[in-house]
Amino acid sequence: MTDSPRARIDTSQPHTARIWNYWLGGGDNYEVDRAAGDQIRQLHPGIGEYAREDRLFLGRAVRHLVTEAGIRQFLDIGTGLPSADNTHEVAQRHAPDARIVYVDNDPLVLAHARALLSSTPEGVTDYLDEDLRNVDAILEHAAKTLDFTRPIGLMLLGVVIFVGDDADPYGLVRRLLDALPSGSHLVLSHTVTHPAMPDVDEAVRFWNEHGTPKLTQRSPEAVARFFDGLELLEPGVVSCSRWRPDATDGAEPAEVAMFGGVGRKR
Repeated sequence: MTDSPRARIDTSQPHTARIWNYWLGGGDNYEVDRAAGDQIRQLHPGIGEYAREDRLFLGRAVRHLVTEAGIRQFLDIGTGLPSADNTHEVAQRHAPDARIVYVDNDPLVLAHARALLSSTPEGVTDYLDEDLRNVDAILEHAAKTLDFTRPIGLMLLGVVIFVGDDADPYGLVRRLLDALPSGSHLVLSHTVTHPAMPDVDEAVRFWNEHGTPKLTQRSPEAVARFFDGLELLEPGVVSCSRWRPDATDGAEPAEVAMFGGVGRKR
């Protein structure tokens, strides 16, 4: 069937989801992705650590929402390829009745949807093949699984970077948040451009010349704008490695150019 998920996979051009999977040590990638990933890592040796820190940030944020904020529902848009400690795994580890809807428009992710659809008997995990820009379609489908009268955790990790300024990324996020009730939370991470990390800019330039989809870097201040109107949880929008890190030897974790934050809708 020409319209099957695997038939839509383009193995001639590197893709961010597959490169991210490669950096995380996964096997759902192709030679073209590994070659591009290695070239990007040469330009910026620490890039693989961003993938790891973003995944750890996800785990800590979801754990907080479940155990401290009482969230039992999650809308995870741009989930990417299955890896260790996906949103539903972390959430259902602490609350077996948690309900999760994953959204992604990458055909390789869709081909692996069954890996994401696993769930505890008490909970629910669903998957939608859709683009972040199609807000109405996402909300309509998610409402079949999630109760929009109860707080929801909106997960946007490493996905808004694919929305250019001409597509109104702030408006897209605001439309999603407007549909959620009071007590809902936004968890968002984004690669940043930073004066102290010029090699990140070079890596992004390389990607935009050779890969797909294209990236739009933003400053930490521009990332913080996505939380306008929300109650921003401490420590604010910071390097993902520094958002409530697990107990260490007292030294502050090294900063990475993947910044994130968690905000509560009043």
